[in-house]
Amino acid sequence: MSFAIEERSTRLSDDKPNIDPYPLSPYVAWAGNRNKDAILKSFEELFPTKGDALELATGAGLHINYLAPHFPNVRFQPSDYNQDVFETIKSKRLEGDNNNISDPILIDLTVSSTWPNADEQLYDVIFVINIFHVASLSIAAGIAALGAKLLKPSGFIAIYGPFKLDGKYTSPSNEAFDREIRAAGVPEWGLKDVRDIERETRRHGLALKRQLDLPASNFILLFGRS
Repeated sequence: MSFAIEERSTRLSDDKPNIDPYPLSPYVAWAGNRNKDAILKSFEELFPTKGDALELATGAGLHINYLAPHFPNVRFQPSDYNQDVFETIKSKRLEGDNNNISDPILIDLTVSSTWPNADEQLYDVIFVINIFHVASLSIAAGIAALGAKLLKPSGFIAIYGPFKLDGKYTSPSNEAFDREIRAAGVPEWGLKDVRDIERETRRHGLALKRQLDLPASNFILLFGRS
């Protein structure tokens, strides 16, 4: 899945497009540009100097093409369940001359037969940005199962986005953002709780190692092998 909604505040900027999680929408581009620097700053402390990184739900490729030049010795693998975005990912790669980004591959988190073969490739990092609040919680099981299969022994999963914690909102802006998302009337949409995601990962031998606080009440959740 490849949906993204991001950055909210109690006072919304005038140039904010209407919420639309389609990967090529103006909203997704607007949102991605607002959070990319904060994500990069954290990833610079977390990523290996050399290795392999898989992005799930790459969408239009904004984040992976922004991150790749900062990690020249990391091979980035974009993926998505929607092959309609593949040409956009490759076009952005060409524009940025990002030679460390591979061709995108099909991965549907709900269909394990689409996942890469662990005998052919393992990853130091698997990351996903802005998906849980516009997707079913069931994707946590897919991410955890895929991670258990494809992570190197010391590898980690990094999940970025806004979340509840122990059933509570972490800020008034997150509560307002959740109401805004739910107003769309899509049952699966809405902020998910860190503990629910953690529960799914434990079933696949993974544990929450760190929880990083980022601007605008976002988090990066880091999961590794138990």
